[in-house]
Amino acid sequence: MNSRTRLTLTALVCATAIGGLAGCKTRGELVVDEGVGVTAVRSRCPAVGIPNFTGDVTLFGPSGQKTADNIDVVAVMTNVRSQCSEGTDQIMSSVSFDVQAKRTDTRGARQVTLPYFVSVVRGGSEPVSKRVGQVTISFADGQERASASGSGSAYVDAAEATLPAEIREKITRKRKAGEADAAVDPLNEPDVKAALARAEFELLLGFQLNQDQLAYNATR
Repeated sequence: MNSRTRLTLTALVCATAIGGLAGCKTRGELVVDEGVGVTAVRSRCPAVGIPNFTGDVTLFGPSGQKTADNIDVVAVMTNVRSQCSEGTDQIMSSVSFDVQAKRTDTRGARQVTLPYFVSVVRGGSEPVSKRVGQVTISFADGQERASASGSGSAYVDAAEATLPAEIREKITRKRKAGEADAAVDPLNEPDVKAALARAEFELLLGFQLNQDQLAYNATR
C-alpha cells in the first residue's frame, strides 16, 4: 500500500496509530508503585477503516468529462459500524455502513448500483483477503437524495493475531528504577516492533474504484 492509499482509520476503536496496539488505554503507562514498567492493552480484533480516496465516488455524465457541470451522482460512505467475535481458532469481524447519494438530474425513478470492497491487510501492507459486494441506491421520481446500507465480514487467524509470549512479557514486565532498561520503551525495540506488525490486522472497506475514479479522488 503506497503513501497515497495508506489507511485512514475511522474512529471505531480506540487504537494507537503505531504498533497496532488497540484498546482504550494509552500506548504505554508507567507503573511506579512497585517499580517501573509498561502496561499495554491490545485487542486481537482488527482495526476498521477506510483507505484514503475510497470513501466516496463521483459518477459523470455520458460525455465523460470530469467537470462540475457534468457530475451525475456523488455517493459517500458513512456511519461505519463494526463488531468482532474472538474465537479459539478464528476472529470474525463484521462491518456495516450507510451510503448517502445525491444526483443532479432528478427526473424519473432510478437505481444506481455501486461496488464496494471489504479486505484484510496485515502489518499495514500485506493483503490477506478481499471481497467485493454491491450496494444499490434507489431514487424516486423527483428525489435528489437517497441512501442505502451495505455490510461485509472477514476472518483472521487467531494464532497469527496473537503476540508471542516472550514479546508480551517484554512489553508488560515491570522494570525497577535504576535498571539499565528502566527508561527504555520496549515498544521501540526492533523485535517487539516486528512482532507487533506481524500480529496487526486491519479490516478495510471502501468503494471499488477504477483507476480514473481513484485518480479523480486523489487529485481534486
